[in-house]
Amino acid sequence: MNDLSARDRVREGLSAALDKKASAVLVFNLTELTTMADYFVLSTAGSDRQARAISDAITEVLGPALSVEGLETANWILMDYGDVVFHVFQEEARRFYALERLWGDAENETGRFAARS
Repeated sequence: MNDLSARDRVREGLSAALDKKASAVLVFNLTELTTMADYFVLSTAGSDRQARAISDAITEVLGPALSVEGLETANWILMDYGDVVFHVFQEEARRFYALERLWGDAENETGRFAARS
């Protein structure tokens, strides 16, 4: 994995996701809530094909993740980069798992990273 800071990893991965038309993007800063990661980046894809394209684009700019889950069905692809975890959902899975509610206490930093969208 490259030597990017967590903030740069968020910025680069988010840019790649947006280039593949990811929607409903959210960036949560988790540093005050947990040690599992500094940031969660959530996005929505319109199909399994688009979800995989978003995942591939993130991998292309950041290199391989430490762990990737969900590529088979692509309903919810989780890409763990240690300090940053990218979640690429299809709409139904995003509504069902509702990470926005689960991590609602986290600081929403979407505006800081998604200004280009």
